[in-house]
This record gives sequence, structure tokens and C-alpha cells, in this order.
Amino acid sequence: MNPDAQGWYERNTSSSDDWPLERVLSLKGSTTVAVIIPARNEEATVSHVVREIRNDLTDLVDELVVMDSLSSDDTASEAERAGARVCSVGDVRPDLGVRPGKGEALWKSQFVTNSELLVFVDADLTCWGTHFVSGLLGPLLTEQRTLLVKGYYDRVMDMGSGVSTEGGRVTELVARPWLSVHRPSLSAVVQPLAGEWAIRRSVFASLTVPVGYGVEMANLLDVESRHGLEAIAQVDLGRRAHRHQNLHDLGMMATELLAIADRRRSAPTREETDSINLPRLSHDRRWTDRTVVTQERPAFESIDQP
Repeated sequence: MNPDAQGWYERNTSSSDDWPLERVLSLKGSTTVAVIIPARNEEATVSHVVREIRNDLTDLVDELVVMDSLSSDDTASEAERAGARVCSVGDVRPDLGVRPGKGEALWKSQFVTNSELLVFVDADLTCWGTHFVSGLLGPLLTEQRTLLVKGYYDRVMDMGSGVSTEGGRVTELVARPWLSVHRPSLSAVVQPLAGEWAIRRSVFASLTVPVGYGVEMANLLDVESRHGLEAIAQVDLGRRAHRHQNLHDLGMMATELLAIADRRRSAPTREETDSINLPRLSHDRRWTDRTVVTQERPAFESIDQP
């Protein structure tokens, strides 16, 4: 392993067991915390995620917001009934337009929250715990130099038994190999694409944000580039399960990640565009294109506020 990555891992990796709720509450003081849950068509799981946070973390979480990303089901109403404040990306600063995608939901969450620390949690979790939130907050509350905290976990297999230490197909086949080749100092980040992570609001506001799945990779690369490796920590959160995507959707995710990461290399290898066509050969041997959006939103701090 790259020696810088190895040293970082030993200094900056902890377990959620190191951050019990009582300890995190004692560290919180007057610091404000927002938990933000991006959701698109997650009516089956979003209420459980919201309800667990509401029940267990009342004294820790100041704002609990579900960012509804143009859902066509009852995601918004289920989240609201469970106790979240629900904001649709279409209703938040409509003058700036609206884009489909996870990154768009996270970017727009900055317009509807005020807290100093932002914790992002996916809406499709089926095996998890509220220690995800307290664990991610621990390093931010104890060390001012820590700006970004990434979670990692064992993944419960589809059959519901056994675990895998692999971070997922796109993580293991695209994200981590890319980091090992182009940013080896980050090669000890176990799951760079984890949907559970926390960041200081002031830092997130300074970053451009890809509107789609590239948001996690982009913020990891940008924080290290601007603030150095020691600004990043990671926490072992135990086990996690969620809904899996099909192979073709994962191909689109991988394409976006490569495009977003490529922009952050010192010498980009291709002309930057806001979208890429990903061709697919069907069973009847016809080519079809799927459009992969690679657009990025400007830094929140650069946007004029009404």
C-alpha cells in the first residue's frame, strides 16, 4: 500500500464503537447538526430510516430533512408522516432549474438547512443503525482539522445471510482502482462511494457538486486536493444493506464516476462536456444510447441568495 495511505489509515480510521451516542452528545455542545436523506421512489424504506433517527437521535439532530428527487411514488408523504421535513428539489430555488440525480438533491439541501455539520444518509437502507449518524459525527466534533468523514461497512449479501467486505461492484471495479492509479494517497479509503458521510457545511459550500452519482467521489477528491489528506477521516459503521441496482444502471454510474474523476486530474484526457452517451447493444443487436449526465453545480457559496 502507498505509505501515505497506510499512515493515514492508521491515524484517521475509527469504529462507530468509539463514538457511542452519550460521548457524541457530550461533544456536541452548541454545534448544530443536519441529517439529510436524498430520496427518489423509496416509499418502502424511507419512513423506517426517518423514524429511527427521530426516535433515537432527538437530542443530537437539529434538522432532519428528506430531499425528494422528483419521486413518482409516495416517498414524500411517507417521509413526512414519519417526521421528516420534506423538500422537493423542484421547489427549492426553481429559478436555478432542476436536475435529476442524487448530487442535485444534496446540493439543493444547502438552501433549506442551516446546520454547521451535514450528515448524509441514503433512503434505501434495510440493514443499518442510527450509530451511522453518531459515528460519522464523532471525528468532526473532536478534531477541527477533520473536514470530511466517510463511512464504510460490511455489506449484507442479497440472500440475507453472510457479509462481504467488498464495497460494491462500482467501488471495487472502478472507484478504488482509479484512486490506486491516479490518487494513491486515497487508496486506503475503504468505500469512497459510501452514501453515508458527513462534512462541515462551510467546506461543502465551497465545492462544486456533480448532479448525479459522482458527488461522493468528487467531494473526496476535492477535499484532499484543497485541504490535504489529514482533513479526511473514515469510520467503520458495521453492517449495511440496501437495494441493489441492475448492471446497466451500474454502467451509467461507472461512466459518470470516470468522467467526474477525470476532470480532477492535473491533465484531463478529454474535452469536458455536460453529458456522455453510453451505447448498449441489445439482444436483437441494435445499438441504443443512454445519456449519462456529468454536469456539476457551482459552489453554493457563489450563488446569490434571495
